[in-house]
Amino acid sequence: MTQVLVIAEHANGKLNASTAKCVKAALSLAGAEITVAVLAAPGSPVAAQAAQIAGVTRVLDIAHAVNQHALAATLAPQVAAVAGPFSHVFGPSTTFGKDLMPRVAALLDAPQLSDVMSIVSATIFRRPIYAGNAITTVEVAAGTKVVATIRIASFEASAGSGSAKIEAVAPAADLPSHTRFVELAAAGGDRPDLQSASKVISGGRALASADAFKIIYGLADKIGAAVGASRAAVDAGYVPSDMQVGQTGKIIAPELYIAIGISGAIQHLTGIKDARTIVAINKDAEAPIFEVADIGIVGDLFTIIPELTKLIDASRK
Repeated sequence: MTQVLVIAEHANGKLNASTAKCVKAALSLAGAEITVAVLAAPGSPVAAQAAQIAGVTRVLDIAHAVNQHALAATLAPQVAAVAGPFSHVFGPSTTFGKDLMPRVAALLDAPQLSDVMSIVSATIFRRPIYAGNAITTVEVAAGTKVVATIRIASFEASAGSGSAKIEAVAPAADLPSHTRFVELAAAGGDRPDLQSASKVISGGRALASADAFKIIYGLADKIGAAVGASRAAVDAGYVPSDMQVGQTGKIIAPELYIAIGISGAIQHLTGIKDARTIVAINKDAEAPIFEVADIGIVGDLFTIIPELTKLIDASRK
């Protein structure tokens, strides 16, 4: 039996889809018995949500006031304190996981694997390198505790039909006093989370200004999509860095990805290669983005987007 601990990602009382994808990855291990650790404030409904993920045997409800906000410095000691019986500790390769899991690995004195995209066995894993242009196979010694971040773009979410038992746990962990939550400044308002959204619309340098991005926000709101951007748009100051999609930004795998005014540099394509359907809008017919797009529209985005918006409005009347 392979004992796997999955660290749940959640916010505002809702379990992130990345957790179910980590569970799906864990199910690739032969004889996996999967436990999900939920670190949240007392009274949080997240543990109950995690218990419904198919394939999960047990949920550890680690309730503590300091877990109201996901600070890696305070979460890591608690994770390390409960990780003893587990051979594998998985977290999502999201901003949350990339911040937390290296600390957990350090506390456990264990090797960490980043961006695992497939699991061959309990000791052999595959991950992308060179902007996704090559895949490397990594092997650890038998009996080694493995801490890993899972590339959520490479796995479907495990279905929500489970009924795992929930166990309240109070780990004996020394929590740091030098770290405290001050405030959270987040962009995007009520739009879906960029890393877990089923639909994403991204804008590029062709928007030419921060004000012009309003046309992207408007279309996104019409279809309930998250909004992303290319690195060029971020570097130009049109949007904040947390909206960046690509090798040095967020790796995503939505059902629908619409790239507007994005040329398609290899660094950007790395972040979207697992998207199910890619639509590209660009006035340059030779733009590399069209090589990977399922649907391509050549033309001026400032003409095409308003027309698309009108068609969407007309279809709803």
